[in-house]
Amino acid sequence: MGPYLLFPTDLTSFLDIIRQNGDAAYSFMFAYAASHSLLLGLFSGYAAHSGALSLGTLIAVCWFGSFTGDIIRFWIGRRFGTRWLGSFPRLERAVVTAARLADRHYVWMILVHRFPHGIRGVAGFAYGMSRLPWSTFLALNFVAAGLWACTVVSIGYAFGQVSEKFMNDASSGLGIVMLVAFLGLSWILSKKLERIAERS
Repeated sequence: MGPYLLFPTDLTSFLDIIRQNGDAAYSFMFAYAASHSLLLGLFSGYAAHSGALSLGTLIAVCWFGSFTGDIIRFWIGRRFGTRWLGSFPRLERAVVTAARLADRHYVWMILVHRFPHGIRGVAGFAYGMSRLPWSTFLALNFVAAGLWACTVVSIGYAFGQVSEKFMNDASSGLGIVMLVAFLGLSWILSKKLERIAERS
């Protein structure tokens, strides 16, 4: 394997590496879906459109990864409460705030918490600290994980279709610029959703 493959210099080379290491890419996406990594989920959808990954398999992996990640966080919150957060005051405030919201608005919170940047990493702990029963959480979490996986991956896939109309060569500089612009817009949307959640 030469330096061309180790350090891809264009989008096509990068997608080729993903295509050649599909199993590892799915494992990677499972881990990042467990943390609700929005940008990587979007890029994986883009990669699926290029043929580097299977769309159906990718959605299933992201669905199960997201579902599993929040189950683990719920268990930690239910088992340990805030005892382990004493050394992280900012994190503790965020979790306690999310727990108060969960007691009042748990349905919409579980359905949307994966999207805003500031809450998606702590909400699972907060649900465990709230009065939410395990059975209710598992059912809503399963549905919400599916919605998140389908939405994020499909948006990335749709971007691949749109971008294809504006360029003939996926390795062109325009392709990379469009991908960066897409990810930047996604980040801005994530921050706006975060501010909405904080005001709720």
